[in-house]
Amino acid sequence: MQTTQLEPSVALARLQESKPDKVTIVLLSGDLDRAMAAFIIATGAAAMGMQVTVFFTFWGLNTIRRKGAASSAKDWLRRMFGVLNKGGAETLPLSRFHFGGLGTRMMQKVMKQNRMPGVPELMQTALDLGVRFIACTTTMGLMGITKDTLIDGIDQFAGVTTYLAEAKQGSVNLFI
Repeated sequence: MQTTQLEPSVALARLQESKPDKVTIVLLSGDLDRAMAAFIIATGAAAMGMQVTVFFTFWGLNTIRRKGAASSAKDWLRRMFGVLNKGGAETLPLSRFHFGGLGTRMMQKVMKQNRMPGVPELMQTALDLGVRFIACTTTMGLMGITKDTLIDGIDQFAGVTTYLAEAKQGSVNLFI
């Protein structure tokens, strides 16, 4: 039995022909630095003409919650998720060195000094560039998050099968 080896450039060209320029990002984290990374990648890919979808699940849903939106869940456990996760892109903590908010404020100050946009601005840029936002309905149910507590601009409310259908067609799939 003889195996044929392809040059890496040939293999890459074949892959690009078989898959559209599509990027999917699962945003699982509700951390400032990770959300920034997701939206920097999303806006960069969209600016390059790629189709981009961001699927928000678990703590990543806090990124697209309205600031200060209270949970309307009926049971106390889901309401506690709303209390513990204030929500809103402006209130995300750092993944490391948060220090009760001090590290986050320091990071935001350095970003402002260097004219780096924050997560809310990056999200708006992503929406302006046509990035699709999908909120995970399964996680919304688990955490007591309702559609009315999320920001405008969410394209779809769907489960994992919708994400997988998008990812199956993608040439870049990231989990942040």
